Amino acid sequence: MRKAEVLYKNELAGILSQHDNGSFIFRYIDTWYRAKSKPAISLTMPKEKQEYTSEHLFPFFYNMLPEGSNKQNVCFQLRIDTNDHFGILLNTATYDTIGAVRIKKIKN
Repeated sequence: MRKAEVLYKNELAGILSQHDNGSFIFRYIDTWYRAKSKPAISLTMPKEKQEYTSEHLFPFFYNMLPEGSNKQNVCFQLRIDTNDHFGILLNTATYDTIGAVRIKKIKN
């Protein structure tokens, strides 16, 4: 299982996990979920639920991935399979992202 912290404006908002079978779970941390002043990280994952599951990487996170030749270059440089979307996300969405959300790998 691989996990990552999901940071909203540098504050921990939730945990994104990929299970060994390839499925994903995003879960808002308790304090973020309960705080009415804290926004949802995405319109597709409103705070109506605390946990979301998917067989594939959630579209919100998938859209954070590089595309085209940028993706090819990243995968070549970091030796990541081009189909390992979570691996690419863990390595590219850590610092300079478009928007308020960043991803930080949790080391096991």
